[in-house]
Amino acid sequence: MSGVITASKSSWTAPFTGLSPQQFGKLITALRRERTDQARRGRPWSLPLEDRVLLVVAYWRTNLTFRQLASLFGVSKSAAGRIIDHLGPLLALQTRKRFRDGTVLIADGTLVPTRDHTVAEQSKNYRYSTNHQVVIDADTRFVVAVGRPVPGNRNDCKAWEISGAKAAVGHTTVIADGGYRGTGLVIPHRREPGQSELPAWKEDHNTSHRKVRARVEHAFARMKAWKILRDCRLQGDGVHYAMLGIARLHNLTLAG
Repeated sequence: MSGVITASKSSWTAPFTGLSPQQFGKLITALRRERTDQARRGRPWSLPLEDRVLLVVAYWRTNLTFRQLASLFGVSKSAAGRIIDHLGPLLALQTRKRFRDGTVLIADGTLVPTRDHTVAEQSKNYRYSTNHQVVIDADTRFVVAVGRPVPGNRNDCKAWEISGAKAAVGHTTVIADGGYRGTGLVIPHRREPGQSELPAWKEDHNTSHRKVRARVEHAFARMKAWKILRDCRLQGDGVHYAMLGIARLHNLTLAG
């Protein structure tokens, strides 16, 4: 059975991945360099690496069902599922291990509605969600770390530590919103008990802080163009690898 969509036609790349043909080509080159396409035991894949990557990224981008994807790519529903399970972790962003002196990072959490109730809990959006702690470079705006998902009813203070995001950034300066009080991150000034208003210099600091911290909100808006982050049907670690993979694609689009 032949498929409708193929990576050999560059016109399919942008609408189904959000990447230009050149960016998609860079992704394929990087995956080959990482030996993603090395031979494995068992039956060979029915699709070449380019089409398999396109299938996974198209799934994240459109959130179509496996059955719909299978029809578009000319494979069985089970084959589409196996491709996503296999390639999803291989597309994941690699957490940066070192940061140059003077680097400033921005951290925040975002909720991803998740169907697997074993990893999700009802959160402030009244849906079963997972909380993902994301860290970006304040200068380049690249995502540099993503913590493991925690149930959506955990507040950001707790999620910051138990997700592994805190350990990933080490002693690098990180700014965050007021929800991270007591974590050691740089947060806005707050009024003390009995204080009617903040001194002018603190208000100025808070204004500057808000402008810089908004960059992580912009990153979330771009990442959630991949619709799987609006309603994830994947089980277990699937939502984690989807977030990591989309973080990598986000960085690729910023790099041009």
